Amino acid sequence: MSQLLRPLAFFSSSWSRPCIAKTSKQSRSFVKPLLWGATVSIFSAAYAVQHTTIHLDAEPSLPDSEFEIDPATSIAFPKTLRIPSKLPLPQFSLVGVGVRTVSFLGIKVYSVGFYADLANPNLNIPMTATPDEKIEHIVRNTACAIRIVPTRGTSYSHLRDGFMRALTARMQLAHTRATITPAEEPAAQSSLRTLKSLFPTTSMSKGKPFDIVLLAPLRSPSRPRTLILKDMGSVENDWVAEEFVLAYFEGNGISPPLKKAVTERMQTFGK
Repeated sequence: MSQLLRPLAFFSSSWSRPCIAKTSKQSRSFVKPLLWGATVSIFSAAYAVQHTTIHLDAEPSLPDSEFEIDPATSIAFPKTLRIPSKLPLPQFSLVGVGVRTVSFLGIKVYSVGFYADLANPNLNIPMTATPDEKIEHIVRNTACAIRIVPTRGTSYSHLRDGFMRALTARMQLAHTRATITPAEEPAAQSSLRTLKSLFPTTSMSKGKPFDIVLLAPLRSPSRPRTLILKDMGSVENDWVAEEFVLAYFEGNGISPPLKKAVTERMQTFGK
């Protein structure tokens, strides 16, 4: 069952620093099941998520070479995110960036960066796997992060509605593919309602990053994965947590340029 956790100040000045603008379960391996080795006990990790307010140190100044620029918006994303915290969070590597547009006019709404813990030794991905297979394996087996930077003033309500539409489509697709069981769906639907309730009605400032973290799977299959939304709270449900991220890569993705960039990176990723 999904659980609404106490809203977390999980992110502070480190990830909310404006970007620089220029001008469980068993993992699904390709070979055999892998168990993600958590570095702390299940109890302590669960307690920390629910009861600890985590403050991140200020992100240090980085040279220009340490950023990747979204060519559509000139928004810069750090190539590496180091997140000091009381949770055993890894170093995140930037996998790709892209712009999200809406309407036939192609109005630019936000730039988005996809990050993952690519150093996780449990990512046993063969070079011969397809890019889509590699992306899914990464999302399902290690910690990931999505950074969204609005290109114009918008609202959290607008962002929420887009996410909910994408997840509703994912649920319909899960029915078609028979990848969600009748026993799993009630918990997922409850978590979707919880996720929707987390978003405030306030505005989002242009250029201010909004970060979402998918924690890595824990060792115990009874502990669902956690999706954390910056300054809002979190939900615990495997389907919602993973499908939230995977929605960015279904078909052309929520941001086709992001999907293209990540796909190109995956061409040379693997063992």
